[in-house]
Amino acid sequence: MGIQGLTGFVEERGAFFTELRVRDTKLVIDGSSLYHQLCFASAVDFRRGGDYGLFAAAVRDFFGSLRACRVAPFVVLDGGRGADDRKLPTLRGRAAERLRAAHGLSRGDGGCLVPLLTREAFVQALGRLGVPFVQCFAEADREIAGLANRWGCPVLSLDSDFCVFDLAGGYCPLSHFHWRGVCAGEGPQGRYVPALCFSVEKFCRHFSRLNKSLLPLFAVMNGNDYVDLAALEAFFGKVRLPRGCAAGKAGKHRRLQGLLTWLAQFAGPAEAVDNVLKHLKKHQREEIRELLFASMEDYAPSDVNLEDFFQNGKYECEAARKAEQPQWVLDALAEGKLAPFISDALILRSTFLHVQVENMQRPSAHSTALPIRRVIYGLLLKVSQNTEAAPSKQTNELPVVCEFDRLQKTLKKTFVQAASLPTDFCDDHFPLDKLTEVPLSCRQMLLLETLGVKMSFLESLPSHLQLPVAVTCYWLCRSEPKVKLHQLKALLLMIVSGELHRITNDPDPTVLCAEDDSIAYNEFLKWKEKKLHNEDFDLDAAQGFCQWQCCLQMGLYLNQLLCTPLSEPDLSSRLYSGTLVHRLYQELKSTPSVENLFSLSPKMTQLYQVLLNTVES
Repeated sequence: MGIQGLTGFVEERGAFFTELRVRDTKLVIDGSSLYHQLCFASAVDFRRGGDYGLFAAAVRDFFGSLRACRVAPFVVLDGGRGADDRKLPTLRGRAAERLRAAHGLSRGDGGCLVPLLTREAFVQALGRLGVPFVQCFAEADREIAGLANRWGCPVLSLDSDFCVFDLAGGYCPLSHFHWRGVCAGEGPQGRYVPALCFSVEKFCRHFSRLNKSLLPLFAVMNGNDYVDLAALEAFFGKVRLPRGCAAGKAGKHRRLQGLLTWLAQFAGPAEAVDNVLKHLKKHQREEIRELLFASMEDYAPSDVNLEDFFQNGKYECEAARKAEQPQWVLDALAEGKLAPFISDALILRSTFLHVQVENMQRPSAHSTALPIRRVIYGLLLKVSQNTEAAPSKQTNELPVVCEFDRLQKTLKKTFVQAASLPTDFCDDHFPLDKLTEVPLSCRQMLLLETLGVKMSFLESLPSHLQLPVAVTCYWLCRSEPKVKLHQLKALLLMIVSGELHRITNDPDPTVLCAEDDSIAYNEFLKWKEKKLHNEDFDLDAAQGFCQWQCCLQMGLYLNQLLCTPLSEPDLSSRLYSGTLVHRLYQELKSTPSVENLFSLSPKMTQLYQVLLNTVES
């Protein structure tokens, strides 16, 4: 969530924080805030589609700092939009903001845009590092607050809503959590992360000893991600709010401060709401009263017992029960084995497709992956071919999913029909609740048929590269404009460089890194350090690489929904590096010999040839 203007107000003053040495404690972490913060801080190339290896390294370093200070992290991630879909207007606004940022980056302006697969890379990195995490059914804030209060430990986030929750262990903003500057400490207690903790007591004292039970009402009236009460403008127009502070300090936060100072005269929320309603028209009062009190419930810590999930693997919440979905799906969502995209398609029949830095004059990069998404929707919404039904009737009965995607430079809503699946795969014996019981060969067949590849083509490849290569074959056939040979070779060389990095930097104990691999890797690093002759940004090449990421994302989701008939590729092992693939593309155009970049390693040379032969066949 987020309360309009509150972060800026609190940061400007700085008087509402206390110093904290974070060590020897549990720490409940808002996963969405953390991966955004680490992405923006990890020198990711936003314009060229992200460098997931650098991002994964930042994730590893962050949790390494916590481990050094004996801090036990528990990461809590947002899930889908929830059955009530209350944040839809806010999410549409944010999607439009991302679209403007992407357009700016495409023209060479500055800015930040979270690369498409960042969340997937983050979840994989957590699993690889052994960091406990849970993906909530919907918005995570209340469950984060509930778990932190159960344990009496701090919350780490960058969300002003945590200034309003009554947290026993306090709220540490990520902007004041100096994990890169771990201090040695004195005495036996040892190292700690220096941090600042928001003090709700100091905050309330500043506003004439405001009762902290009034903070949820303040958040709702001031405006948050869930509530934008236009009807309250009548209240703000009629009531004379105190100025709240000395002239010159108020500025853009005048209304926020005035509202807090005005609320301080009341003993509790009920009295304050009564006084708000006096300024509204009589016919509005009861409806607004109900809305205010219902909205304040968003700041009551949840009774979902996340401790039970972290101890016993059980995630139970009322909203999930009401959704009436198969238990294996709910379990996979909680464990992060299925993405929120799946939950939204299943429960709301509505999804957001996140924009990338692409050519805004061309169709969205996501259009290339549309046939994969239609199969996902078909599986989720139990669509099977019915040979007895008339074709027209069959078409009318196909479920429809609403997709939010870009049309040139605007956000557009499109209705997409789910694909009808082959009856030998998805008949009455195999609805969604029985999908885990479908034989592996059938699940694999549906995945590969969707991608247009036969398993016999992939068998010569390492198992963790089979899905990326199958996706690459699909991309070659479906992309518009058609993929250029230099683009394809650049992508495959990038994949090979990721493999070389993996075996030389994070070797499997069972696989020895040959000396020629190490030599080849060092030569590759020297090549990377050379100044690029042509640093132009090719927008059409970027469009192609964006399409590949879209196809990989949906290939991952379909593979997960089918219970991974192919091994899941590791994004954190530098499977995709936007900076590198764009550089390889530029250099291949002028210096074809770059194709021999890994010639010192027979193993990598052979891998490149196998990859090239597979996709060209």
